[in-house]
Amino acid sequence: MKGLFTLVPMAVIALSSAYKYSGHTSEQLAGEIVNRVETAEKVVALTFDDGPTAGFTQQILDILDEENVKATFYLMGRSIEENPGEARQIVEAGHEVGNHSYSHPRMVLRDRDFVAGEVERTEELIRTAGYEGTIHFRPPFGRKLFTLPLYLEERGITSITWAVAPETWDDTVQATEEIAQDVLNRTRPGSIVLLHVMYASRKNTMAAVPEVIRGLKGKGYRFVTVSELLAYRDSSPLEPGR
Repeated sequence: MKGLFTLVPMAVIALSSAYKYSGHTSEQLAGEIVNRVETAEKVVALTFDDGPTAGFTQQILDILDEENVKATFYLMGRSIEENPGEARQIVEAGHEVGNHSYSHPRMVLRDRDFVAGEVERTEELIRTAGYEGTIHFRPPFGRKLFTLPLYLEERGITSITWAVAPETWDDTVQATEEIAQDVLNRTRPGSIVLLHVMYASRKNTMAAVPEVIRGLKGKGYRFVTVSELLAYRDSSPLEPGR
């Protein structure tokens, strides 16, 4: 019995550590994961999670069109089913599309059939929307423990996370200026920026997008899709001390 009392806390600690590790944005158990590209070039990838949703999809597309920026949208399969026209709009506007699972579950300790269903069902819906490019995967909540990274490695799919994420994970209201300034302060060459704009609760983030784009352009940055960003890996020498 004494041994049992010793093992239980150890097991809890081990599971807690594993869960914490599952949310690491630059490491995973297997396969390739990218949260930033090492480059001296002032390029940055602007990415949006969730959706597509009615109304908000058109709003962000209008902003990106006005600012002449191409972004990467990590879409949910269930939302594509609910809003197929909006998914096609993203594709027709020339943006990159990635996979953000079908139902947005935490991908921790899931069996292979569950993981495959979430990924493959969404892939099919993305193709149905007309997208023909490479489809990378962004884990919901950034969580990816055991089965998911092994499955993605088996299929040669890259996990894309982020280096800059200014928003809180709950619906705490943040000022537009706070969101924009955080991105401007933290972005470095090769950064992947994560924003959420597909819900009414994220209206301040939507309003921050033009400020982010203009601010980074003012610092000399160019916006690229994630696939374009990956092409910069090891393409130019880093400045000393970077």
